[in-house]
Amino acid sequence: MAVRKEEEQQTQLAGHNDLGHKSLLQSDALYQYILETSVHPREHQSLKELREMTEKHPWNLMATPPDEGQFLSMLLKLMNAKNTMEIGVYTGYSLLSTALALPPDGKILALDVNREYYELGLPIIQKAGVAHKIDFREGPALPLLDELLKDENNKGRFDFIFVDADKDNYLNYHKRVTDLVKIGGLIGYDNTLWNGSVVAPPDAPLKDYVKRLLPHVKELNKYLAQDSRIQICQLPVGDGITLCRRII
Repeated sequence: MAVRKEEEQQTQLAGHNDLGHKSLLQSDALYQYILETSVHPREHQSLKELREMTEKHPWNLMATPPDEGQFLSMLLKLMNAKNTMEIGVYTGYSLLSTALALPPDGKILALDVNREYYELGLPIIQKAGVAHKIDFREGPALPLLDELLKDENNKGRFDFIFVDADKDNYLNYHKRVTDLVKIGGLIGYDNTLWNGSVVAPPDAPLKDYVKRLLPHVKELNKYLAQDSRIQICQLPVGDGITLCRRII
């Protein structure tokens, strides 16, 4: 029985994305129930349009799932967030979720190496009437973060920072954005359970990109658990999201 159970776990890990969603729930029916009951009926029309457009893109796996977008929106409203940052934009589903949740004078500093993907979603963001909240900067995030940190006025400036970019730089991002978020503010790291591979046995048949970046995800998780500057909560939403509340 133990051998069979391990084989089932490996099959689930290897085929996770074949289910057609990024949720760690291993049941399509249960995930669809969540979407159809709680998410899609409340999804803004522009978010739906952006989601459906992105689903046709070759790299649609990078998109934030709608249940996670709904979670971020609720979180931002509960925080009364006004000034946020997003590292990793893609076509902008999480960005639009954030922009819709912020007050009219809210601002998002959005960083991504690829403006082309962002511009795919930009007409929909503009149609939603929230493009004025977004300051998009193209280029690697680390130099841009270092530039921000040179100005003392930027330290503690952000209410919320969402990181969904290159996993091999997550720890480098953390060491910078912790100074940029205010005390009492939140940092959210996406994909911290990494297709469930964080508990995969060494010989599990993981996809190449999952296996390559897994050490970096595990390194971040270990570091966050020991960082005395933050309180953390890791949630099985989407592909795993870790919230870090700065306390020092």
